[in-house]
Amino acid sequence: MIYKGNIIKMRVENDSTVIYYLPVGEKEILMNDILEKRILIKYLGKINCIKCGRETKTSFAQGYCYPCFISAPETEECVIRPELCRAHEGIARDMEFAKGHCLISHIVYIAVSSDIKVGVTRQTQIPVRWIDQGASHAIKLARTPNRYLAGIIEVSLKKVLQDKTNWRHMLTGRIIETFNLIKEKEIAKSSLTGDLRKYFDEDNEIFSFNYPVKQYPEKVKSINLDKSPEFAGELSGIKGQYLIFKDGNVINIRKYGGYLIRIEV
Repeated sequence: MIYKGNIIKMRVENDSTVIYYLPVGEKEILMNDILEKRILIKYLGKINCIKCGRETKTSFAQGYCYPCFISAPETEECVIRPELCRAHEGIARDMEFAKGHCLISHIVYIAVSSDIKVGVTRQTQIPVRWIDQGASHAIKLARTPNRYLAGIIEVSLKKVLQDKTNWRHMLTGRIIETFNLIKEKEIAKSSLTGDLRKYFDEDNEIFSFNYPVKQYPEKVKSINLDKSPEFAGELSGIKGQYLIFKDGNVINIRKYGGYLIRIEV
């Protein structure tokens, strides 16, 4: 089977095992069905902005042309650093967009991907955000009415929790072996001061995720389509937004949003 088209990040469905769909042009590939099969991926030398569709020589922020990168609400600074959000003050690149993305309920969470980390996401992005990060477990820590407050809480917790994922450890199946998310949540709560504590979420439900990985490699090597536009290998797993191959090669699909790709299965 041959697929050709611009790709975007994989769509996910949470089930007993996470289900992945890779959009390629107007079609989707059910990636779970091609595990343990040899696939060929070829970058055809063309990138189209995932926002406006125009052709661009360079992709910014995982799929945008430069004009969209500096003007689109999807690439505003608070996407990466929520504590910089100013939508609650009436300031945003697009206030209508902000009403549906910044001025809504946000969750501060603790997750286990490689180690224990703190993060922020919109309530509507649960559990997709956790799956995209390759988290094995997650728990809600706080619930806020907007993105700014969630960002302030996240910043205040960075002194007791890290906010980065070691993607190499995550893709080799190496995660912290002993953890107690409820205990970590209580430690984090004690670090909240003043008015921030009132946003603490008492819900202690622990979310767990099982990824379609047949075999984790001992070491991983990231595929760079800009330098090596064609490669083939046996797909041994999918985790986060990464495809994992039996030989240890991995590719971050989200990084190549808008790339024109040919896939043979």
